[in-house]
Amino acid sequence: MNEREILLTAVKAADDKRAEDIVVLNMKGVSLVADYFIICHANSDKQVQAIAREMKEKVEELGHSTNRIEGFDEAKWVLVDLGDVVAHIFHRDERSYYNLERLWGDAPLENVQSELNL
Repeated sequence: MNEREILLTAVKAADDKRAEDIVVLNMKGVSLVADYFIICHANSDKQVQAIAREMKEKVEELGHSTNRIEGFDEAKWVLVDLGDVVAHIFHRDERSYYNLERLWGDAPLENVQSELNL
């Protein structure tokens, strides 16, 4: 499974659980942490957890392991480490506070909508 397949699987999983304002940043050449960041939010703790759980399950169904999940119990900012793809799933209020899109403003947006038909 290549990084693009992991990215698309994770984004589709987030969309399936009704994540809002899904943004993908291409971090190649910007950060050594990952090639892609997925950033999205949900309106409740339960929904944040459901999105993280769905991402993990869908990626693992395709034979790729999840390196780590941080913040799951608190469900304010859950980080799902899929290797070259890192997902940041926020509770609505936390997303605007941390504003990762601005922090990583030099990273170009990656258009995955056409590949997923979202």
